This record gives sequence, C-alpha cells and structure tokens, in this order.
Amino acid sequence: MPLEKHADDELGRRIAHIGDQFAISGDFLYGEELRNGHINTTYRACYRTEDGHEDRYILQRINDYVFKDPAQVMRNVEKVTRHITWKLLRRRRNAAGQTLTLYPARGGRNYIVLPEEGGMWRCYNNIEDTHTYDVVENTRQAYQAGYAFGSFQDLISDMNPEDIKESIPDFHNTPKRYQNLEASAAADVKGRLAACTAEMELVRSWAPEFSRLTDMQARGEIPTRITHNDTKINNVMLDAETDAAVCVIDLDTVMPGLVLYDFGDMVRTATCMASEDEEDLSKVVMQMPFFESLAEGYLDAAHEFLTPAEVDNLAFAGWLITTEIGIRFLTDYLDGDLYFRTEKPEHNLIRARNQFKLAQSIRRNLPEMEKYIRRLVRAYRK
Repeated sequence: MPLEKHADDELGRRIAHIGDQFAISGDFLYGEELRNGHINTTYRACYRTEDGHEDRYILQRINDYVFKDPAQVMRNVEKVTRHITWKLLRRRRNAAGQTLTLYPARGGRNYIVLPEEGGMWRCYNNIEDTHTYDVVENTRQAYQAGYAFGSFQDLISDMNPEDIKESIPDFHNTPKRYQNLEASAAADVKGRLAACTAEMELVRSWAPEFSRLTDMQARGEIPTRITHNDTKINNVMLDAETDAAVCVIDLDTVMPGLVLYDFGDMVRTATCMASEDEEDLSKVVMQMPFFESLAEGYLDAAHEFLTPAEVDNLAFAGWLITTEIGIRFLTDYLDGDLYFRTEKPEHNLIRARNQFKLAQSIRRNLPEMEKYIRRLVRAYRK
C-alpha cells in the first residue's frame, strides 16, 4: 500500500516542526509515517534543496516506555556508528550507506527533547534505492540478511562490551523472560489466562532448556560481546535492484549480549515465509534451504571471530530465541498489550501461537541444522 504523503495537514505540519530542529537544508515538501515497527514512532520527511534535488530523512521518536533512558540509547548508537565508520575508513571502504548517520540537532547533540511531540527525537539519513522485507521470499535474501548481520558483528567485534550500556536490562535472558511470563500468568490482571492454557503448558515443558546459553555465559564458556539484539530481516536494508545487503538499521537495542541470540533471531525471521502475524499456522514452517543460505551468509562474514562454543550453539539459538519471542508476546497479551503495538483483538496471542509453532518446526530440524553448520565450518578450516 502506498504511503500517504502529508504536507499542509496537521501531521505534515508536525513532521515539518520536528525536522526543523535538525541540521536539514532545503524546503519541507511532505512527510510520511512509517508503521512497520512495533516500538518507535517513525516519519520520513522530504526536502527540496536549492538546486532542486529532493532529499529524504528519517525522524524517529524513541519510545520511553520501552527505553527508560533514551539518552543512554543515543550514546550507544553514537559509539557504534562512529566505530563502524572508523573501521570502514580504516579498511578503505566507502562508509556511505554502510551505517546510519545521525544529524545534529539544535543545541549540539544528536537528539532533541520535544515534550509537545512526545519526548526525544533523532534524525537519520534515509538510505535511498533500498527496501526491506518483513518476510523472506527467497534464499538470496536469506543469504544477504545473514551476511549483513555477520558483517555488522565483525565490524564491532573489537569493541569493549563495557563501553556500551544495557538499554533494556536482561533483554535477551530467556530464563528471566520465562519468570516474567509466570508472574503475569499468576496475576492474570486482564483475565486472559484461560485463553492460553495450551500455550502455557507447552512453554513449561520446554523450560528446563531455557538457561543453556545464560549458564554457559556465566561460566565463561561463551563470550559477552556487543550485539544488535533485534536482527529481524526487516532491519536489513537491501538494494532495490539486486537485493544485496546495504545497511543494518534499528540500533536502539545494541548492547552487551550474545551473538547466538542475534543469529537465533535471524533464524526466526529469515527461514519462514509466513509473517509473525500469520493466523494460519499451517503456513508457519521453517524452510531448511533458507536456513542453509542464512547460515552460509552469516558464517562467510563472521567465521573468523566466532568461538567453537558459539558455532556449536548456533542452531539451538534459533529454537531458543523463537521460543523467547513467543514468551514475550504471550506475556504482553496477559499484561494487557502494554509493550507491542497491536492492531486487532488477541493480536499478541496470535503472534505467540505463531512463534511457538515455528519453534516446534525448528526443533524438529535441529539435527539437520547442526549437521549443515558443521559442514560449513569444516570448509572454512580447509
């Protein structure tokens, strides 16, 4: 569906006002609301420069219900984008289009607080001639998604995790997510527990496996690194003509974590042709050819810095993070839909059922997935 362009109406004037706070040159033409994310409010603004060219920018409000310290989120984003730019320049590669660029705001910072517009806003470059996919359509897209996030992790693999702060404590901590679910089920503040007893029973049957990665991390068997933490396929900008990966976006959840969770979220979103809102669960199936392409792309970029323990748990992480996201959707459903944006009744319950069905599909394929990763790793070692 084409986006609605706003110029002289109330929303257009609002977008123009927000854009006026940043170092943007030219005359405002129109703005559009981008609604493909669950969390932040995002607009795209178009300006005409003096030479008649049209430039577009991304204006985004940081959701301060989700991110309790938006200023810390921005410090993390600034550090990571600057490091990636430095790294690309050191490698004599053009940084343009490879990472997001923050535009200065009035007052000298890369963000501005506008209480009348809902809080803290920032401005990014709009990466032109690119697009995203909410659902993977072919194995090339799966490969490119894997390569993009593997490259992103490689570029920041030499950063000190202590230099980046947690923007959401325990964001990917499956045991604690499960504890939160049980607490919400016990409280049942909206009287919704009766609608999801089958889902609760399934999750409880899997609970003994939830601490595998966090236990390994605590024992020092897998390292803490700076990670993206939201590696959905729609957070990779692909070239509009070739579908080649151009840039990883949505860096708000960049913080210390495990690369395994990042890879796992790629498995969740780049190996199934059904969206996480799909209600026909017969369509929710992990496609092994997509997994193979995803793993190949990821390891092509990341195999040099990964430890053997990380490699050994890549496939398992796909099952674990899919289950965790299902737990988060189910928790939000029980709490009254406070976190994720919903558009219909029982939306979060639909999403939870979808993710649990996908987790079951991944679980059945784990032996084959692990075998394929071992085959890839042997090839890199030759």
